[in-house]
Amino acid sequence: MGETVESARPRVLVVGKQLPRLVSDLEQFAALVHLPTDDKAAWDALLDAHAGEIRAAVTNSFWGFPAELFERLPKLEIITNFGVGVDSIDVAKAKEKGIHVTNTPDVLTDDVADLALGLMLTVSRRLVEGDRYVREGQWVAKGMMHLTHKVSGKRVGIIGLGRIGMAIAQRAAAFNCSIAYYSRSQRSDVPYAYHSSPVDLAAASDFLVIACPLTPETTHIVNTPVLEALGPAGVLINIARGKNVDEPALVAALKEGKVGGAGLDVFEDEPNVPGELMGMDNVVLQPHVGSGTFETRGVMADVVLENLKAHLAGQALKTPV
Repeated sequence: MGETVESARPRVLVVGKQLPRLVSDLEQFAALVHLPTDDKAAWDALLDAHAGEIRAAVTNSFWGFPAELFERLPKLEIITNFGVGVDSIDVAKAKEKGIHVTNTPDVLTDDVADLALGLMLTVSRRLVEGDRYVREGQWVAKGMMHLTHKVSGKRVGIIGLGRIGMAIAQRAAAFNCSIAYYSRSQRSDVPYAYHSSPVDLAAASDFLVIACPLTPETTHIVNTPVLEALGPAGVLINIARGKNVDEPALVAALKEGKVGGAGLDVFEDEPNVPGELMGMDNVVLQPHVGSGTFETRGVMADVVLENLKAHLAGQALKTPV
Protein backbone atom coordinates (compact mmCIF):
# COMPACT_ATOMS: atom_id res chain seq x y z
CA MET A 1 0.00 0.00 0.00
CA GLY A 2 2.86 2.39 0.86
CA GLU A 3 4.39 1.97 -2.59
CA THR A 4 1.03 2.65 -4.23
CA VAL A 5 0.57 5.87 -2.28
CA GLU A 6 4.14 6.95 -3.04
CA SER A 7 3.78 6.23 -6.74
CA ALA A 8 0.57 8.28 -6.85
CA ARG A 9 2.37 11.36 -5.56
CA PRO A 10 3.94 13.72 -8.09
CA ARG A 11 7.70 13.32 -8.23
CA VAL A 12 9.45 16.61 -7.48
CA LEU A 13 13.16 17.33 -7.83
CA VAL A 14 14.65 19.48 -5.06
CA VAL A 15 17.87 21.11 -6.26
CA GLY A 16 20.45 21.70 -3.55
CA LYS A 17 19.71 22.69 0.04
CA GLN A 18 16.33 24.39 0.53
CA LEU A 19 14.49 25.97 3.43
CA PRO A 20 13.60 23.12 5.85
CA ARG A 21 10.03 24.35 6.23
CA LEU A 22 9.57 24.34 2.46
CA VAL A 23 10.91 20.80 2.21
CA SER A 24 8.64 19.65 5.04
CA ASP A 25 5.58 21.13 3.34
CA LEU A 26 6.54 19.59 0.00
CA GLU A 27 6.76 16.17 1.63
CA GLN A 28 3.08 16.41 2.54
CA PHE A 29 1.96 15.98 -1.06
CA ALA A 30 4.96 15.08 -3.22
CA ALA A 31 7.59 12.37 -3.53
CA LEU A 32 10.88 14.23 -3.37
CA VAL A 33 14.15 13.53 -5.11
CA HIS A 34 16.94 15.53 -3.46
CA LEU A 35 19.67 16.47 -5.92
CA PRO A 36 23.00 16.98 -4.11
CA THR A 37 24.90 19.64 -6.00
CA ASP A 38 28.28 18.55 -4.61
CA ASP A 39 28.12 14.83 -5.44
CA LYS A 40 27.97 14.14 -9.18
CA ALA A 41 28.00 10.36 -8.73
CA ALA A 42 24.93 10.48 -6.49
CA TRP A 43 23.37 12.97 -8.91
CA ASP A 44 23.74 10.58 -11.83
CA ALA A 45 22.37 7.65 -9.83
CA LEU A 46 19.30 9.59 -8.71
CA LEU A 47 18.54 10.86 -12.19
CA ASP A 48 19.03 7.44 -13.72
CA ALA A 49 16.48 6.07 -11.26
CA HIS A 50 13.88 8.86 -11.36
CA ALA A 51 14.39 11.09 -14.41
CA GLY A 52 11.37 9.66 -16.22
CA GLU A 53 9.08 10.38 -13.25
CA ILE A 54 10.03 13.95 -12.32
CA ARG A 55 7.31 16.46 -13.21
CA ALA A 56 8.48 19.48 -11.24
CA ALA A 57 11.64 21.03 -9.83
CA VAL A 58 12.17 23.33 -6.87
CA THR A 59 15.32 25.42 -6.78
CA ASN A 60 16.54 28.83 -5.65
CA SER A 61 18.53 31.72 -7.07
CA PHE A 62 21.81 30.35 -5.68
CA TRP A 63 21.57 26.81 -7.06
CA GLY A 64 19.65 27.68 -10.21
CA PHE A 65 18.79 24.97 -12.70
CA PRO A 66 21.76 23.18 -14.32
CA ALA A 67 21.41 23.28 -18.10
CA GLU A 68 21.92 19.54 -18.56
CA LEU A 69 18.77 18.80 -16.58
CA PHE A 70 16.62 20.05 -19.45
CA GLU A 71 17.75 17.05 -21.51
CA ARG A 72 17.72 14.56 -18.64
CA LEU A 73 14.19 15.24 -17.40
CA PRO A 74 11.82 14.42 -20.26
CA LYS A 75 8.64 14.74 -18.16
CA LEU A 76 9.54 18.05 -16.52
CA GLU A 77 6.63 20.52 -16.56
CA ILE A 78 7.56 23.32 -14.16
CA ILE A 79 10.55 24.90 -12.38
CA THR A 80 9.60 26.80 -9.22
CA ASN A 81 12.24 29.23 -8.02
CA PHE A 82 12.56 30.19 -4.35
CA GLY A 83 13.61 33.78 -5.08
CA VAL A 84 12.86 36.58 -7.49
CA GLY A 85 15.99 36.46 -9.67
CA VAL A 86 15.94 33.84 -12.44
CA ASP A 87 19.32 34.62 -14.01
CA SER A 88 20.57 31.15 -12.99
CA ILE A 89 17.72 29.48 -14.92
CA ASP A 90 17.65 29.38 -18.71
CA VAL A 91 14.11 30.74 -19.00
CA ALA A 92 14.25 30.87 -22.81
CA LYS A 93 15.22 27.19 -22.94
CA ALA A 94 12.41 26.33 -20.54
CA LYS A 95 9.84 28.15 -22.65
CA GLU A 96 11.17 26.48 -25.78
CA LYS A 97 10.49 23.12 -24.15
CA GLY A 98 7.09 24.16 -22.80
CA ILE A 99 8.29 24.18 -19.19
CA HIS A 100 6.76 26.77 -16.86
CA VAL A 101 9.00 28.90 -14.63
CA THR A 102 7.80 30.72 -11.51
CA ASN A 103 9.49 32.94 -8.94
CA THR A 104 8.63 34.84 -5.76
CA PRO A 105 8.42 38.55 -6.61
CA ASP A 106 7.03 41.33 -4.41
CA VAL A 107 7.23 39.42 -1.13
CA LEU A 108 10.94 40.14 -0.64
CA THR A 109 10.89 43.76 -1.81
CA ASP A 110 10.74 45.30 1.66
CA ASP A 111 13.54 43.21 3.12
CA VAL A 112 15.93 43.90 0.26
CA ALA A 113 15.15 47.61 0.31
CA ASP A 114 15.60 47.69 4.09
CA LEU A 115 19.02 46.10 3.70
CA ALA A 116 20.04 48.65 1.08
CA LEU A 117 19.29 51.48 3.51
CA GLY A 118 21.00 49.54 6.28
CA LEU A 119 24.15 49.25 4.18
CA MET A 120 24.07 52.95 3.35
CA LEU A 121 23.93 53.79 7.05
CA THR A 122 26.44 51.15 8.10
CA VAL A 123 29.07 52.19 5.56
CA SER A 124 28.66 55.95 6.04
CA ARG A 125 28.42 55.94 9.83
CA ARG A 126 31.04 53.17 10.14
CA LEU A 127 28.77 51.16 12.43
CA VAL A 128 30.77 47.94 12.16
CA GLU A 129 34.00 49.77 12.86
CA GLY A 130 32.38 51.59 15.80
CA ASP A 131 31.13 48.35 17.30
CA ARG A 132 34.62 46.90 17.08
CA TYR A 133 36.09 50.11 18.56
CA VAL A 134 33.99 49.63 21.68
CA ARG A 135 34.46 45.85 21.99
CA GLU A 136 38.24 46.06 21.65
CA GLY A 137 38.52 48.69 24.37
CA GLN A 138 39.72 51.42 22.05
CA TRP A 139 37.12 53.91 23.30
CA VAL A 140 38.65 53.65 26.77
CA ALA A 141 42.22 53.63 25.49
CA LYS A 142 42.00 56.27 22.76
CA GLY A 143 38.88 58.29 23.44
CA MET A 144 36.32 59.21 20.82
CA MET A 145 36.39 57.51 17.42
CA HIS A 146 37.00 59.52 14.26
CA LEU A 147 34.12 61.33 12.59
CA THR A 148 31.99 59.69 9.91
CA HIS A 149 29.59 60.87 7.18
CA LYS A 150 25.85 61.54 7.33
CA VAL A 151 23.24 59.92 5.10
CA SER A 152 20.34 62.36 5.38
CA GLY A 153 20.11 64.86 2.55
CA LYS A 154 22.55 63.05 0.27
CA ARG A 155 22.06 62.27 -3.42
CA VAL A 156 20.96 58.68 -4.09
CA GLY A 157 21.25 57.21 -7.58
CA ILE A 158 19.48 53.93 -8.28
CA ILE A 159 20.26 51.63 -11.19
CA GLY A 160 16.99 49.85 -11.94
CA LEU A 161 13.73 51.42 -10.80
CA GLY A 162 11.58 48.30 -10.54
CA ARG A 163 9.80 47.09 -7.40
CA ILE A 164 12.92 47.01 -5.26
CA GLY A 165 14.38 50.18 -6.73
CA MET A 166 11.16 52.05 -6.00
CA ALA A 167 11.09 50.75 -2.42
CA ILE A 168 14.67 51.96 -1.93
CA ALA A 169 13.76 55.36 -3.38
CA GLN A 170 10.82 55.72 -1.00
CA ARG A 171 12.98 54.88 2.00
CA ALA A 172 15.79 57.20 0.94
CA ALA A 173 13.28 60.01 0.37
CA ALA A 174 12.28 59.64 4.03
CA PHE A 175 15.90 60.58 4.83
CA ASN A 176 15.42 63.76 2.77
CA CYS A 177 17.69 62.39 0.08
CA SER A 178 17.29 63.50 -3.52
CA ILE A 179 16.61 60.56 -5.85
CA ALA A 180 17.75 59.94 -9.40
CA TYR A 181 17.80 56.78 -11.48
CA TYR A 182 18.95 54.99 -14.60
CA SER A 183 16.93 52.26 -16.32
CA ARG A 184 16.33 50.98 -19.84
CA SER A 185 13.69 53.65 -20.35
CA GLN A 186 12.50 56.75 -18.56
CA ARG A 187 9.40 56.43 -16.40
CA SER A 188 6.62 58.99 -16.61
CA ASP A 189 5.01 57.98 -13.32
CA VAL A 190 7.79 58.96 -10.88
CA PRO A 191 9.07 62.36 -9.68
CA TYR A 192 12.73 61.32 -9.77
CA ALA A 193 15.42 62.65 -12.10
CA TYR A 194 16.36 60.34 -14.96
CA HIS A 195 19.90 59.90 -16.28
CA SER A 196 20.55 58.31 -19.64
CA SER A 197 23.66 56.36 -18.61
CA PRO A 198 25.12 54.77 -15.48
CA VAL A 199 28.16 57.08 -15.76
CA ASP A 200 25.99 60.20 -15.72
CA LEU A 201 23.98 58.83 -12.78
CA ALA A 202 27.13 57.98 -10.81
CA ALA A 203 28.54 61.48 -11.36
CA ALA A 204 25.37 62.95 -9.84
CA SER A 205 25.25 60.57 -6.83
CA ASP A 206 26.71 60.29 -3.35
CA PHE A 207 25.29 56.76 -3.07
CA LEU A 208 24.97 54.55 -6.15
CA VAL A 209 22.59 51.65 -5.47
CA ILE A 210 22.31 48.69 -7.83
CA ALA A 211 18.77 47.25 -7.93
CA CYS A 212 18.50 45.86 -11.46
CA PRO A 213 18.14 42.25 -12.64
CA LEU A 214 21.17 40.46 -14.03
CA THR A 215 21.00 40.26 -17.83
CA PRO A 216 23.66 40.30 -20.54
CA GLU A 217 23.12 44.06 -20.75
CA THR A 218 23.51 44.65 -17.01
CA THR A 219 26.51 42.36 -16.49
CA HIS A 220 29.31 44.66 -15.24
CA ILE A 221 27.02 47.66 -15.65
CA VAL A 222 29.13 49.16 -12.88
CA ASN A 223 32.66 49.24 -14.26
CA THR A 224 35.75 51.45 -14.07
CA PRO A 225 34.21 54.50 -15.80
CA VAL A 226 31.14 54.33 -13.52
CA LEU A 227 33.29 53.97 -10.39
CA GLU A 228 35.51 56.86 -11.43
CA ALA A 229 32.40 59.00 -11.97
CA LEU A 230 31.12 58.05 -8.49
CA GLY A 231 34.36 59.37 -7.08
CA PRO A 232 36.37 59.25 -3.86
CA ALA A 233 33.46 60.47 -1.71
CA GLY A 234 30.90 58.14 -3.30
CA VAL A 235 29.57 54.86 -1.90
CA LEU A 236 28.47 51.86 -3.95
CA ILE A 237 25.64 49.67 -2.61
CA ASN A 238 24.87 46.33 -4.29
CA ILE A 239 21.82 44.29 -3.28
CA ALA A 240 21.16 42.97 -6.80
CA ARG A 241 23.62 40.47 -8.28
CA GLY A 242 27.38 40.22 -7.90
CA LYS A 243 27.97 40.15 -11.64
CA ASN A 244 26.32 43.54 -12.02
CA VAL A 245 29.69 44.86 -10.82
CA ASP A 246 33.12 44.42 -12.35
CA GLU A 247 34.52 43.13 -9.06
CA PRO A 248 38.25 43.49 -9.81
CA ALA A 249 37.59 47.07 -10.93
CA LEU A 250 35.75 47.77 -7.67
CA VAL A 251 38.57 46.30 -5.58
CA ALA A 252 41.10 48.42 -7.45
CA ALA A 253 39.01 51.58 -7.07
CA LEU A 254 38.64 51.03 -3.32
CA LYS A 255 42.35 50.29 -2.85
CA GLU A 256 43.31 53.40 -4.79
CA GLY A 257 40.82 55.64 -3.01
CA LYS A 258 38.88 56.33 -6.19
CA VAL A 259 35.65 55.24 -4.46
CA GLY A 260 34.81 56.15 -0.88
CA GLY A 261 33.22 52.88 0.25
CA ALA A 262 30.93 49.98 -0.55
CA GLY A 263 28.14 47.95 1.01
CA LEU A 264 27.88 44.57 -0.68
CA ASP A 265 25.36 41.77 -0.17
CA VAL A 266 26.27 39.95 -3.39
CA PHE A 267 29.45 38.88 -5.15
CA GLU A 268 30.61 37.54 -8.49
CA ASP A 269 31.64 34.09 -7.25
CA GLU A 270 29.55 33.40 -4.16
CA PRO A 271 30.37 32.39 -1.50
CA ASN A 272 33.91 33.44 -2.39
CA VAL A 273 34.71 37.08 -1.64
CA PRO A 274 37.90 38.85 -2.75
CA GLY A 275 40.36 38.80 0.12
CA GLU A 276 41.31 42.43 -0.44
CA LEU A 277 37.86 43.50 0.73
CA MET A 278 38.16 41.78 4.10
CA GLY A 279 40.43 44.34 5.71
CA MET A 280 38.73 47.49 4.42
CA ASP A 281 36.91 49.45 7.13
CA ASN A 282 35.02 51.41 4.47
CA VAL A 283 33.47 48.21 3.09
CA VAL A 284 30.60 46.29 4.69
CA LEU A 285 30.08 42.70 3.56
CA GLN A 286 26.95 40.55 3.87
CA PRO A 287 26.45 36.87 2.87
CA HIS A 288 23.63 37.44 0.31
CA VAL A 289 20.91 37.85 2.92
CA GLY A 290 18.69 40.45 1.25
CA SER A 291 15.53 38.43 1.83
CA GLY A 292 16.92 36.53 4.81
CA THR A 293 14.28 37.09 7.47
CA PHE A 294 12.05 34.47 9.03
CA GLU A 295 8.98 36.38 7.93
CA THR A 296 9.87 36.81 4.28
CA ARG A 297 11.39 33.38 3.73
CA GLY A 298 8.17 31.88 5.09
CA VAL A 299 6.06 33.84 2.62
CA MET A 300 8.44 32.92 -0.21
CA ALA A 301 7.94 29.25 0.65
CA ASP A 302 4.18 29.78 0.52
CA VAL A 303 4.44 31.26 -2.98
CA VAL A 304 6.54 28.32 -4.20
CA LEU A 305 3.98 25.88 -2.80
CA GLU A 306 1.03 27.80 -4.25
CA ASN A 307 2.59 27.79 -7.71
CA LEU A 308 3.41 24.11 -7.57
CA LYS A 309 0.01 23.05 -6.26
CA ALA A 310 -1.76 25.24 -8.82
CA HIS A 311 0.17 23.66 -11.66
CA LEU A 312 -0.46 20.12 -10.46
CA ALA A 313 -4.18 20.93 -10.20
CA GLY A 314 -4.27 22.41 -13.69
CA GLN A 315 -4.91 25.92 -12.39
CA ALA A 316 -3.39 29.30 -13.27
CA LEU A 317 0.05 29.97 -11.80
CA LYS A 318 0.35 32.66 -9.12
CA THR A 319 3.65 34.21 -10.27
CA PRO A 320 4.73 32.96 -13.70
CA VAL A 321 7.93 34.37 -15.19
